[in-house]
Amino acid sequence: MDHDSSDTPQVAVPPTERSGAGPASAAADLPPQDPALEPIDPAAAGAEDDDEGLPDVPDESGEALPEGRLASGHAAIEHAVRHAPTSPGVYRMLNAGNDVLYVGKAKNVKKRLSSYARVSAPQPARILRMIAATATVEIVSTTTETEALLLEANLIKQLRPRFNVQLRDDKSFPYILITGDHWAPQILKHRGAQSRPGRYFGPFASAGAVGRTITALQRAFLVRSCTDAFFESRTRPCLLYQIRRCSGPCTGEIDFPGYTELVHEATDFLSGRSRVVKQQLAGEMEKAAAELEFETAALYRDRLAALSAIQSQQGINPRSVEEADVFAIHQEGGYSCIEVFFFRTGQNWGNRAYFPRAEKSFTPEEVLAAFLAQFYDDKPPPKLVLLSHAIEECELLADALSIKAGFKVEVSTPRRGEKKEMIAHALTNAREALGRKLADTATQGRLLQGMVTTLGLPHPPKRIEVYDNSHIQGSNAVGAMVVAGPDGFIKNQYRKFNIRSEGLTPGDDYAMMREVLQRRFKRLLAPPAEGDAVKARADDDSFPQWPDLVIIDGGRGQLNAVREIFAGLGLTQVTLLAVAKGPDRDAGRETLFMPDREAIKLEPRDPVLYFIQRLRDEAHRFVIGSHRKLRKKDIREAGLQEIPGIGPSRKRALLHHFGTLKEIERASIADLGKVPGVSAESARKIFEFFHAQTG
Repeated sequence: MDHDSSDTPQVAVPPTERSGAGPASAAADLPPQDPALEPIDPAAAGAEDDDEGLPDVPDESGEALPEGRLASGHAAIEHAVRHAPTSPGVYRMLNAGNDVLYVGKAKNVKKRLSSYARVSAPQPARILRMIAATATVEIVSTTTETEALLLEANLIKQLRPRFNVQLRDDKSFPYILITGDHWAPQILKHRGAQSRPGRYFGPFASAGAVGRTITALQRAFLVRSCTDAFFESRTRPCLLYQIRRCSGPCTGEIDFPGYTELVHEATDFLSGRSRVVKQQLAGEMEKAAAELEFETAALYRDRLAALSAIQSQQGINPRSVEEADVFAIHQEGGYSCIEVFFFRTGQNWGNRAYFPRAEKSFTPEEVLAAFLAQFYDDKPPPKLVLLSHAIEECELLADALSIKAGFKVEVSTPRRGEKKEMIAHALTNAREALGRKLADTATQGRLLQGMVTTLGLPHPPKRIEVYDNSHIQGSNAVGAMVVAGPDGFIKNQYRKFNIRSEGLTPGDDYAMMREVLQRRFKRLLAPPAEGDAVKARADDDSFPQWPDLVIIDGGRGQLNAVREIFAGLGLTQVTLLAVAKGPDRDAGRETLFMPDREAIKLEPRDPVLYFIQRLRDEAHRFVIGSHRKLRKKDIREAGLQEIPGIGPSRKRALLHHFGTLKEIERASIADLGKVPGVSAESARKIFEFFHAQTG
């Protein structure tokens, strides 16, 4: 449930009444020699990590806190207490720079804030640090505590306060859709709003799981996966019919009742009636064999094998649980991993590991409770939610999920039986996932330390930015930035830059790189106005952060060009590294260039060189993908007439044969050559047009 804080009652401490508050952040006023009160560096705290990364564990020093800063924070909270309601609501603690430090909810806001204001009450170091940094408290009243819980989760995901547990994942889950707006329904993967008519099955943990399931379902039920436009344009069955992954309804290879029966069987299987479907297929197979129709019997045999393959890939399938999400948390070394399993229609639709950002003082129950509220903020809950740890506000969470779902949702921590076995299985996966992540993080740390030795860096880089650009003779020019840190690639902070320069000389990589870097670093040098701070954080979370190391693809000339750009911007604190390809572009023979240093040649098997290659190759992969999307968009807008030698008649023939431009893009040279009026040479030109190498 979303709320606009401007429409609800708020209580805030006026700036003139903030005890000891100055123009700078309260956290920034703390003595630098006191590690317990040092402001958390966003890079160090993992604020920029992707949802699969591990945050650095914030320091929990037990040193004494400065009385002045604590007194200032207590005074700000005490002022808010005087105006706070005794009803449910959500409160936000802000520092002097209006950055949100913490978002909390309470059944009685006045009582909850009073607990922070008690000077004599013992508090954990994390709470004391938060109080010391607080300059303002804002309050939003709600009608019920359930409404407060929903609002709290929404605000935490939107504002990402540093003292809250953070989910750091907004990805939607994929579903399988059997469409209902065509006489011959299509089976396909679907993400996003479920607005198209049809039956949706899921959620699945990953797109890969959906793809494997759809492929097996095609073999088992022969339901089409092609688009409606492709379907309508067919005059003969496509390749999927030839390899027995489609029944060919487009050209009448199967009649309407027969195809409808196949769709019903696929729907029944995905709805949990798999045993009935398999019994029916087995009966048909035996009947065909008895009538000596061995080819038909073999077809039913292959369909049964496909169904068995689906269920074998799903691993554990519960006997008595039709629909549930299972959450298990494991903590180790100050980090948390939450493993989530999805069960629908009695089948396992996969699992996913999450690594929420949380200080090590949080208990497993606290992390799990905060995670669940944020997890279901934009996802539909099932009828049953199983937890490995009993959370304090279990009934409140169940009420909130029931309101969102429109039906009763049960939240429980099983102690015996099959449900307990499901929790144990999820706990094992959580423990193993965290172990792998910790091992990967340790390896990444050794590689970053190796860069210190090899490149002479002052400290291991916490943020590395790699830049590359791509174009074809200056057209559809695009630049890209990828980001890496102590936990690997940070994909939610990748950025692409559509080159805007007028009159760009074809192949002028220096000019393109100049534009990309100027647009990137001018944002850092001129941060957004105070009123735009929240919007900037939501729209572009990477720009407010400085990199320690910038890597570019190129040699000494490219390095010098970037140095000139940085000099013009007045940048001196960023280390530059250029990576030149080896002879014949051989991997392992690269030369590294840094300002005012001799060229660096590393052994081909040096781990640091391999790490730098990975960084460069990831940037190249990302920029090539961005360029191809841009180029294909132009192609679709311009049409096939942009291909040399393709006139209106051949265009009609291609579209009549393949149905859509997307299918033409996918076609091989041999398939293109089968189109009437398209010669072998024309087929080659068409193929090369869609698959041209980019640079």
